[in-house]
Amino acid sequence: MMMNASKRSAESAHKTRRSSGGPLPGWLAFVACLSALVLGLVGPDASAQAADDAPPAESAAPPAPPPGGYKSGLYPMPNDAETPLAFMPPGSAASPVPSEEIYPPQTITIRFNHKKHTKDLKQTCKSCHAAAFTSDKVADRLMPKAEQCDACHDVDHSDLNAVKAGTDANGQCVFCHIGDKAGDKGAVAPMVLPNANLVFTHKKHLDRNIQCGQCHGQVGELELATRDQLPRMAGCFTCHNMSGAAQGQAKGACTTCHTARNDGRMITSFTTGNLVPPQWMHNAAHTPDFIERHKSVAANDSAFCGSCHTTNECTDCHDGRVRPRKVHPNDWLSIHAQSARQDNPRCASCHQAQTFCADCHRRVGVARDTGSGNRLTGRRFHPPAAEFTTAPRGPNHHAWEAMRNLNACVSCHTERDCATCHATKGLSGGHGVNPHPLGFRDKCSAAFARNPRPCLVCHQSNDPFVRACQ
Repeated sequence: MMMNASKRSAESAHKTRRSSGGPLPGWLAFVACLSALVLGLVGPDASAQAADDAPPAESAAPPAPPPGGYKSGLYPMPNDAETPLAFMPPGSAASPVPSEEIYPPQTITIRFNHKKHTKDLKQTCKSCHAAAFTSDKVADRLMPKAEQCDACHDVDHSDLNAVKAGTDANGQCVFCHIGDKAGDKGAVAPMVLPNANLVFTHKKHLDRNIQCGQCHGQVGELELATRDQLPRMAGCFTCHNMSGAAQGQAKGACTTCHTARNDGRMITSFTTGNLVPPQWMHNAAHTPDFIERHKSVAANDSAFCGSCHTTNECTDCHDGRVRPRKVHPNDWLSIHAQSARQDNPRCASCHQAQTFCADCHRRVGVARDTGSGNRLTGRRFHPPAAEFTTAPRGPNHHAWEAMRNLNACVSCHTERDCATCHATKGLSGGHGVNPHPLGFRDKCSAAFARNPRPCLVCHQSNDPFVRACQ
């Protein structure tokens, strides 16, 4: 290579000398030879070395999203329009939104257009959710793995700690992941899909040819599938509320689908709230007026109530051990006397008259045995004795009050108070005032045979009146 350069320099010098018509000066010949030598040493190799030392060209920047970002796949319907009821899961008319106690809130951090994948790209539910066809519990992962997207998108998810985006726009993190700085340093916002508080097997339903849309609605007509596409119990009842042979294996017991305690009752308390029946189910919604309505619900189907409640919860209230504050209005203390006289509501259904009522009446001075210091000056509870006690019986006589509403009497009085007047004279220490209506002697034997105890409050067992009724 050096010899070729020297030869070219000599030829050049020869041509110059020949064209000038005379010999070159010595110093010029020396410079020409030296230049040829340097060129031979550094010419081609120096160019290659310079190319190696040059900084590499910068790689092209990844494709940027369109102005304003990607729009599709962010909502169930384009531009967040209302989803038609026909696309919603069966039962959505009765329950417009899914229960938060059954389906805890989710956080969806990707955009995905189901309609594009199913209609345009001809993908089926099983293309992405194949795990559902073998799933037998709600804790199974039914979402596709990230590597499955790599088949169509220009991206490599084989190592989730070092995801490699390609050069195509559909391989960039921001193409699917939403959030501020999605994909920055390889990080994206996580999806949060809590397990449902249910007992459910996808496999059994799919094996019985119950297809996805029969529970989830028309997901293929939507862009983003959200929590709103989860099943509604009203839709489940299409099969699970049938009777007889039509029911098949779709049992209707609550614990068929709902989680239960060891004693068989449903679990109703969750971090997202307390599970209560909907209004469409036996009119059993636990709304503020349920305290009035629950008697008819329990009377129609007490086993339905027993799915969540124990009998102790009923008796605690009905036997008076628990006294809910919301049963009576705030001014009940001042107006309860009138309701007690009307026996509506029935005081004895919650209260023990001889303890709860009488104790309070003694404190305020209206009971018969109230201490003189507590009695209201110049006031008496009952009308004057001439009207309320002694004969003849007028419209204000206590006999009529006792017949109409004995509970009002025993809220202050004991049986012994009655016996003071009505017990047999002499034998039982009473005044012998006959409380029985006309003609009672002719039917007293039937009353004594049915229950002799009331008779013995006023009569001794050897009383001749009692012998006549035995």
